[in-house]
Amino acid sequence: MVARDIWVGEAPIDPAALHEAFLAAHGHAGAVVSFTGAVRGHARDGAVDHLWLDWYPGMTEASVTAIAQDAEGRFAPTALTIHHRAGKIAAGEAIVFVAAASPHRRAAFEAADYVMDRLKSEAAFWKRESGEDFTRWVEPTAQDRDDLNRWSRR
Repeated sequence: MVARDIWVGEAPIDPAALHEAFLAAHGHAGAVVSFTGAVRGHARDGAVDHLWLDWYPGMTEASVTAIAQDAEGRFAPTALTIHHRAGKIAAGEAIVFVAAASPHRRAAFEAADYVMDRLKSEAAFWKRESGEDFTRWVEPTAQDRDDLNRWSRR
């Protein structure tokens, strides 16, 4: 049984506190890997002030839970945490925290990497970047699709 913690919401997340709590609860597993993603302060159109991350409560959590379940089936982590912000998020603020624990490092690394690739391209979020002179929708890039497709070859 995997210890799973999934949260999606508009409140700020504290990656350091989440990491500390994850280590306290699951550090005995053998390997712990975490990733924190932050809103970039730049885009092709110029400096980014904030990102709007639209979501539908219920639907978005279900899509994130499905991604977690897939990662659990593929990599058998002993614990998996996914905390994802939504709403208006300023440049530099944390948008996502993912942590995976496993008896072996490779499984922990791959579980976290797989989750991030799926979140970036498939989770039920809709992104808009805004700066002083622009607002634009953000779609997955060719690199995002390549990152996702590498999992189908395994």
